[in-house]
Amino acid sequence: MGATWDGQGVNFAVFSAHAQAMELCLFDATGTHEQARLRLPAHTSDVWHGYLPGAGPGLVYGLRAYGLWQPDQGHRFNPHKLLLDPYARDVVGQFTWRDEHFGFDRHTPQQMDARDNTASALKARVVHDVFDWGDDRPPHIPIHDTVLYEMHVKGFSKTNPALPPALRGTYDGLAHPASLQHLQTLGVTTLSLLPVHYAIDEERLVQRGLSNYWGYNTLAFFAANPALASGQQWSTPRDEFRAMVRAIHAQGMEVLLDVVFNHTAESDETGPHLSFRGLDNASYYRLRADNHALYENYSGCGNTLDIRQPRVLQMVMDSLRYWVSAMHVDGFRFDLAPVLSRGDHGFERGGAFFTAIAQDPILSRVKMIAEPWDVGPGGYQVGGFPRGWMEWNDRFRDVMRGYWLGSAQPPRTRGDFALRLCGSSDLYQHGQRRQRPPAESVNYIVSHDGFTLRDLVSYNERHNLANGEANADGHGHNLSHNCGAEGPTEDPAINALRARLLRALLATTLLAQGTPMLCAGDEFGHSQRGNNNPYCQDNATTWLDWAQADPSLQAFTARVLAIRRQTLPLGQHWYSGLPDAHGKVDLSWLRSDGGALHGEAWHSPQDATLACLIGQPGRATSPLLLLVNPHVQDRPFALPPGTWQALLDTAHDSGVPPSPQQSQGQYAVSAHSLVLLIAT
Repeated sequence: MGATWDGQGVNFAVFSAHAQAMELCLFDATGTHEQARLRLPAHTSDVWHGYLPGAGPGLVYGLRAYGLWQPDQGHRFNPHKLLLDPYARDVVGQFTWRDEHFGFDRHTPQQMDARDNTASALKARVVHDVFDWGDDRPPHIPIHDTVLYEMHVKGFSKTNPALPPALRGTYDGLAHPASLQHLQTLGVTTLSLLPVHYAIDEERLVQRGLSNYWGYNTLAFFAANPALASGQQWSTPRDEFRAMVRAIHAQGMEVLLDVVFNHTAESDETGPHLSFRGLDNASYYRLRADNHALYENYSGCGNTLDIRQPRVLQMVMDSLRYWVSAMHVDGFRFDLAPVLSRGDHGFERGGAFFTAIAQDPILSRVKMIAEPWDVGPGGYQVGGFPRGWMEWNDRFRDVMRGYWLGSAQPPRTRGDFALRLCGSSDLYQHGQRRQRPPAESVNYIVSHDGFTLRDLVSYNERHNLANGEANADGHGHNLSHNCGAEGPTEDPAINALRARLLRALLATTLLAQGTPMLCAGDEFGHSQRGNNNPYCQDNATTWLDWAQADPSLQAFTARVLAIRRQTLPLGQHWYSGLPDAHGKVDLSWLRSDGGALHGEAWHSPQDATLACLIGQPGRATSPLLLLVNPHVQDRPFALPPGTWQALLDTAHDSGVPPSPQQSQGQYAVSAHSLVLLIAT
């Protein structure tokens, strides 16, 4: 599929089940002047194809599809519109919104627009990639050792003074030694990049002077976004991306891509003809059963790709394999993942997409992470994905926010806390046939979508006016915040409380059973000034503020990650709470007075303190004891017999407990704090 050079010429192949003819349009090297139009002569199994002898890499081309203009039947063919090849590896041109990009008359939607958009349309360039990977090898980090770091390529390094200005905010900027040193010192293992596929800005954002900064508006699933490249003359965006991956791998870290196969940038029935819609609208998109002029909108973005169609599923699989095989990425995070396995009657855990992934010799070996919900009926599928898939666990997020920040209704109890701390067994441990390892729960407190961690403890309300939607977008109230003043304050008591809560939330995420995920900048206190939906803010709101980084919080985060790496407090297995053959219990729960937790005490709203005695840690050779106090007063905890050494105490900026280092009988846990001890 797409354009393939064999050394003698180029073969072109494009899918369309309903087109009556397909035309190949050839351009000069800049894509400015059209030089020829050629009909693709062959039509095999719904694929239009033809071979062009003598053509080679660098050739710029577009497509025109001929067929019926019957929107009420789902057909929107308009040969006046030049279309981008869905398999384009390199996109030529700079997209600008013009009326001639729309297949219909914007004043009379049922009428075809006969204006030609060739001059301003995006085109594809034939490529033949040769890249020197050297001795590059995928790190293959085990899932139980994985620490995810969600980041935006541009936002991560855009303001970092340690980088040359020309590299800041680019693939080269992420590959720079200063960037990699920060990540290595921090201790994360796996970089989860927000979308890097070629995307465009929505028309409504452009009209407001904004852009789709996050990039969740894909148009070309095989092309690296050139806006994230440094533009150095020696390098194409593809090669710069590859060099970045090679540099990250050399430091022992992985690269995952956030991919958006639930919808495309063509939006709903009022959207433009850029590629898929003009090539075969009725095949690429899910149309409403009651009105084929309208689209099923399970994505919330106007349209939904129809993965039920074999050739559409093939495109998704080909794209994933391309990014693993040709670009060497180590896995994917799927935006609104239930869309990918929606059959005729809703989400299908054994659907064609999951089956295709499971049998694929390349894709079955890389990390797959689901955002396990979409906006369609039955779209919330946390815990419902097949074994081998990791999932964002929003129940961990909500419980831990409510438990530590104290204003959730109903109150989050120690029973809630314990369930989420230990892998969310209600979601992932369903008996032997469906049992999944605890590490498949991706534990996080914040992600790119919402408040930063600093803002979570600093704002009661969203502050999204800059987005141009009258502060009505994003989440409303911060239902798990009870930290005093709104926004920045000079009050030392409030600032101390916020700092302590930040440390408690970070430690809870990084020590819990499952796979922890940090959002870039949370390790040093990045703020978006209360904007909890900054998808359209390509500016200082979202760019990490390195000048204001909190070095003590950064050192604390690195310390907690080192403790996780050394001890893996909660192991890879599910805990039973039962004694083994030697009478040792793998895990037990205690009250602050040392007594065992039973019955209604788990759900007491008056006392949420908790002690977790881990008799069989994942990596430590001695038992561990986790003491948790979310209350506003300090609380003494009775210790089990023996001598205990504190590894971590989040009451202190550094996380280093005060001397003496060893305790017997009792340990005083400060308010809003977590302590981890090891038996000596």
